[in-house]
Amino acid sequence: MSTASAHLTIRGIDIDVVYKNIKNLHIGVYPPMGRVRVAAPERLDDDQVRLAVIQRLSWIKRQREQLQSTQRQSEREMLTGESHYVWGNRHRLKVIERPGRAHFEVDSDRLLLYVPAGTSGECRRELLDRWYREQLRQALPHLIAKWERRLDLSVPRWSVRRMKTKWGSCNRESRHIWFNVELAKKHPDCLEYIVVHEMTHYLERKHGDRFTKLMDGFMPDWRNRRDQLNDTPLGHEEWK
Repeated sequence: MSTASAHLTIRGIDIDVVYKNIKNLHIGVYPPMGRVRVAAPERLDDDQVRLAVIQRLSWIKRQREQLQSTQRQSEREMLTGESHYVWGNRHRLKVIERPGRAHFEVDSDRLLLYVPAGTSGECRRELLDRWYREQLRQALPHLIAKWERRLDLSVPRWSVRRMKTKWGSCNRESRHIWFNVELAKKHPDCLEYIVVHEMTHYLERKHGDRFTKLMDGFMPDWRNRRDQLNDTPLGHEEWK
């Protein structure tokens, strides 16, 4: 039997709701970005779930703030031996100090950073951020063009930026789509899911039944991609 799902936005917070054959409602706030997921009994409707979430909103906000604080504290030092993710794969960082232009290279399971001696950790992090952005700028044009053809839609403008709580964002009036730079750490299937998700907002503003039906038609496995996007490491890379 298929599991029903819904997407709610409550006071600026996106909520994923899954209706299951359970007795009690459960609310979870998950790292690293404070994603909120609700497992609700099938007997409840969206309005009842919304009321339950509002009643726990103070707790949800505290959990999200705590996660964001932890993420800031776990900022990478950009030293040899750290783990960093590129397109869903874990790579060991190796810092190579030498004169010349600073740049990154992927070598099998290693991420090589070439920098002049004495380059600060802050500068190295800025280099990594710019490199991730460039990875997305190279990958996105093909994906957007692919889905423009399939959906018979046009994306006139898109940008990459860092976002704290969203993987993507769409302004339906300007048709401008933003993509979170952190998507460069995820499997390419996840990036494609966000492309389709945000383009679907051209057709439907809210995360309701119509939005879900459109997504089911455009990308039948979108739920698996969404779960993969939210459940794999991000921002809390392992050190070992």
